[in-house]
Amino acid sequence: MEIRENLERLKKEIPGHVTLVAVSKTHPAETVMEAYNAGQRIFGENKAQEMIAKQSLLPGDIQWHFIGHLQRNKVKFIAPFVGMIESVDSLRLLKEINKEAGKAGRIIPVLLQFHIASEETKFGLDMDEARQLLNAPEYREMKHINLRGVMGMASLTDDETLIRKEFSYLRSIFEELRKDYFSSNPEFSQISMGMSGDYAIAIEEGSTMVRIGTGIFGEREYGQL
Repeated sequence: MEIRENLERLKKEIPGHVTLVAVSKTHPAETVMEAYNAGQRIFGENKAQEMIAKQSLLPGDIQWHFIGHLQRNKVKFIAPFVGMIESVDSLRLLKEINKEAGKAGRIIPVLLQFHIASEETKFGLDMDEARQLLNAPEYREMKHINLRGVMGMASLTDDETLIRKEFSYLRSIFEELRKDYFSSNPEFSQISMGMSGDYAIAIEEGSTMVRIGTGIFGEREYGQL
């Protein structure tokens, strides 16, 4: 019952306009099913192989979000069913998604991932790279992706001032891109930021999508699907 209770608590805390992505990575399918039975339909995974395995075992109305670093050679395996790829960090990856989505007869919603944290280990674009991507002729020709917004991860720190600054920065990136490239496209509307430890700050700073794992499922489980 703990998963159900956690979800009920979160849904009371999270405003209606904010989408809850339940981060199910490393948790077995049975655990995901507990959240599904409690009404959750959007789940996030960061490894293609794990997402594929779970997708084959779980109900077809689940919307799977890919939230980790995606290798281009893995795109073809998730393109037929993935609900959103939140972690696009290069034009090359976006081209691969567009190609495989076309083969699958789909249009895949995507977010551009930005590096906003102070740590060097996190993936993501900077603003110059994002502008190069959006100005590229190849991007303008893509018919099988739908760019919906931005995603980022704050630093792993207890410094709330720093976390707030990083989330505010991602919001400013979103606003600038919307003004310069998407002013006539209302679908460019998503800011995916905030996880179990910092989602409240993220929502205050404009998040429309939070990715929560531990706050729903507890500590991660390894070696199971």
